[in-house]
Amino acid sequence: MKEILSVNNLVKTFKLSKKQQQLKKLNKPAFVAVDNVSFKSYEGEVFGLLGPNGAGKTTTMRMIATLINPDSGDAIVDGVSAVKNPCAVRRNIGFLTNELKLDDFFTPNYLFNFFADLHDMPRDLIAQRRTQLFETFGINKFAEVKVGSMSQGMKQKTSLAISIAHDPNIVIFDEPTNGLDVITAKVVTDFLVDLKAQGKSIILSSHIFHLLEGLCDRVGIIIQGKMVACDTVSNLAGEKTLEETFFDIYHQTTKETM
Repeated sequence: MKEILSVNNLVKTFKLSKKQQQLKKLNKPAFVAVDNVSFKSYEGEVFGLLGPNGAGKTTTMRMIATLINPDSGDAIVDGVSAVKNPCAVRRNIGFLTNELKLDDFFTPNYLFNFFADLHDMPRDLIAQRRTQLFETFGINKFAEVKVGSMSQGMKQKTSLAISIAHDPNIVIFDEPTNGLDVITAKVVTDFLVDLKAQGKSIILSSHIFHLLEGLCDRVGIIIQGKMVACDTVSNLAGEKTLEETFFDIYHQTTKETM
């Protein structure tokens, strides 16, 4: 099986203000968000990152997607270094985070065309891809509605369509169903299943156990910035559920660091 992603000893530290130190209950001016994280993912695989809020999942995915630079380490995406050649990595991936904010003053049609143009897509292909994705996510009726007037669910579906406008083979989704109503979450989940059936390579972060358990081939558990376990779902969980396994590992890990 072809290796599609190799994350090698990623480290990211953030400086903290006095107020941030108080909120995090730390007496140090810096916080290690990702601490020497390594893992691999393979072509056509769905790899899940599981961990509590603040564990380092989003920071890890942003480094893979070249949105932020690591202090040290690297991510090799389909043979390309995210540190040395970020532009080439961006051309090959689709990245979606629930913190993506679309401009309220523009419409889905305008935004889709704008981002597709950034990928140098031909006009006829843009129109074909837009029709396909807007039908899949039920965006057509809102195609000329300004983003600021749309529901949170429709904004998320529009963001998802835009993130994969160029039909990338590698998609990185950070909490794609977070904050969505059950209907919209089901649409997004079904689309993830369809992407998997197409043979796309998916990196998915979530704290929703049944989503990861039902969709992922392998799961990595991140706690306090460290990758503490990484294996197939069946090997990790054994006779237990993924949720039970996670809390066993979480309590053991946090107990050791107290």
